[in-house]
Amino acid sequence: MLPMAIDPSHPLPLYAQVEQALAAEIAGGAWVPGDRLPAEGELASRFDVSRITIRKAVEGLVGRGALEIRRGKGTYVCAPKIRQELTELSGFVEDMQALGRTPTARLLDQRVVAADRIVAARLGLAAGARVYRIERVRLADGVPVSFDETYLPLAIGRKVVAHDLEAEPIFTLLEEKYGLPLTEAEYQLEAIACDAHVAQALSVAPGSPAFRIERTSYSLDDRPVDYERLYYRGDLIRFVTRLARRAKSRTRPAGGRG
Repeated sequence: MLPMAIDPSHPLPLYAQVEQALAAEIAGGAWVPGDRLPAEGELASRFDVSRITIRKAVEGLVGRGALEIRRGKGTYVCAPKIRQELTELSGFVEDMQALGRTPTARLLDQRVVAADRIVAARLGLAAGARVYRIERVRLADGVPVSFDETYLPLAIGRKVVAHDLEAEPIFTLLEEKYGLPLTEAEYQLEAIACDAHVAQALSVAPGSPAFRIERTSYSLDDRPVDYERLYYRGDLIRFVTRLARRAKSRTRPAGGRG
């Protein structure tokens, strides 16, 4: 790979020029996901800058999600993260298709269980009520992205599990097959470390970072019909939303004239 010219007289700091050069090479395919970057000393010689400059440039790319540092192994190019917008209620298949990805699913388990306190509350049932629990791995272009734990009221679940859940999305079945339009959902999102069960499903090491989303989906008359715990790989996904600023009320101070 030919050295790229870094201009000390340029108003952009040296580390920022190196960062831009490496980012351009990654975007252009000179480095692909999984490639190991050369050592600091080699990059410093190539760009004719100090190791501190290289270190700062790499830190910038790590912050942007383009690189990752694996302790004791080196610095590696990351796969581009899937950009998931949280602006409307949609299912995994719809989300991946909108991004030009090929979604598939792998069914791990489906069975009747007693609803614990949280599941019962989310579905508006009594604790201990029987519900269907469905566990699936969701894949994009063959790569595990999400482990889904879905709970359905028993009557709905009986209908849903009669279908091929590796081929038919649950949202589609609820809406198009069983007349349960999904009107809205409540999301709760938190960062977690994968336990052994989730890690195995996602093909990552236990303790790997993940996003856990608790999603309760509602049909007409505010009826909860689907409660899910979704575990997304932290190394593959980025959630994005856009928030509006609440308008401030314009009131005069007490006793004032404005």
